[in-house]
Amino acid sequence: MRYAKNAKSPTILRTELHNMKKTLLLLATFVVVIGAWGQEISGTWNGVLEVQGIQLPLVIHITKSDQGLTGTMDSPDQGATGIEITSLSYDDSNLEFEVAPMAIAYSGALNKDGAIEGTFTQMGQSLPLNFSRDPVAKKKLLRPQEPKAPYPYYSEEVSIPNPGDGLTLSGTLTLPSENGTFPVVVLISGSGAQNRDEEVFGHKPFLVLSDYLTRQGIGVLRYDDRGTGKSTGDHSTATSEDLATDVTSAVAFLKSRADIDTKSIGLIGHSEGGLIGPMVAAKSDDIAFMVLLAGPGISGYDILMLQSELIRKASGVSGEALKKEMDLTRGALDLVRTVEDQSELKKDLQQYFIQAFEKDPEQVPQGMSVEDIVSTQADALASPWMQYFMRYDPAPALEQVKCPVLALNGELDLQVPSQVNLEAIEKHLKAGGNSDVTVRELSGLNHLFQNTATGSPSEYAALEETFAPAALKEISDWILVRVK
Repeated sequence: MRYAKNAKSPTILRTELHNMKKTLLLLATFVVVIGAWGQEISGTWNGVLEVQGIQLPLVIHITKSDQGLTGTMDSPDQGATGIEITSLSYDDSNLEFEVAPMAIAYSGALNKDGAIEGTFTQMGQSLPLNFSRDPVAKKKLLRPQEPKAPYPYYSEEVSIPNPGDGLTLSGTLTLPSENGTFPVVVLISGSGAQNRDEEVFGHKPFLVLSDYLTRQGIGVLRYDDRGTGKSTGDHSTATSEDLATDVTSAVAFLKSRADIDTKSIGLIGHSEGGLIGPMVAAKSDDIAFMVLLAGPGISGYDILMLQSELIRKASGVSGEALKKEMDLTRGALDLVRTVEDQSELKKDLQQYFIQAFEKDPEQVPQGMSVEDIVSTQADALASPWMQYFMRYDPAPALEQVKCPVLALNGELDLQVPSQVNLEAIEKHLKAGGNSDVTVRELSGLNHLFQNTATGSPSEYAALEETFAPAALKEISDWILVRVK
């Protein structure tokens, strides 16, 4: 989900998974401050920054002129080039530079092998980063579950129209065979702009899930979220309710095909997808069954508060520091929940953070200005998605769902805490008269359904496993019973 996952920051970010990937570097242009220079430092230097398992190539270009040294930085994987370095110095084999608007600082030293060994700092987090004249390749991530073509089943690239919103979704339909009629599930991704594989931290959970189910005789439709990959539309302005229309369009597309058993169309929603699925199933007789993977049973406000506390504790925050951070979070979320006008909310949030940081400057992350953090947080929290999510209560939709439902959560899920959400899902489904409800907590699994030690989001990328085999079997076995 697009939940707050930045445990080390006292502020609320939309989602650590997506924000970590998308906000590290932004394109900017500023005046270069001239420093001392050494002849051997000019030219192009290559490095790979590792951020909680994500490998991010960085390239710096240093140019010598009569006025001194100037520099730019590229982040190729993020499509950012020519980012001007705002200060740069090289003296006695020591290189230092800053990209001030992004709160980036680097300090390193040229070693005897001609490489630069140093430390990259941003938003109070320091990470080792070395540069070399030679191209630096990413370390290959081991993802043993990721399937490789050719596949023992039929696969088709498809286009899914959503005429109501004037967009087209691009996706992949996999079926056990090119000939026949098959049950099928629509996969609904978690928060943020996700591609059809729900790719995150080098993992492709929807690709693994799709491959497994198709091999078991269950067709799968997965698609790039609107405005992502090959799909058209704008994801940045979409709420969960908007995204539900994409799911409805996917179901309509499946109903138009002769190779689909139209009485056996199901939904599988992960995280926010587990919020969207009941929205669709509550209003449609076309949904034969539904699987909720780490889906919410309580309000967005309550989830964010629980998540914020659990992740901070897992990161070692405790005592008075934890109380301060949670108080700051609560105050901001209270504003989002109560102030309806978006422009007014943004102003209120800005004022709230400014006053909070003036009162307690230690709450400002190291390396960031008050202006930067206030702007970042106000923009994220005042977004249409966040406003909708904070106020949405999943109970009414769950009470209207009549099809069979399997709800699974990992025991160590810190983002959508297992017990409280599973209990709420079961309660609301049964309150509406649903008689086919299966609720299970899976031991030792995290939010991504990986076997894990702590459940902390910081472990996601480091784990080789993408999707626990026991969870895959649980999903498949349950579906097969209901489509036969």
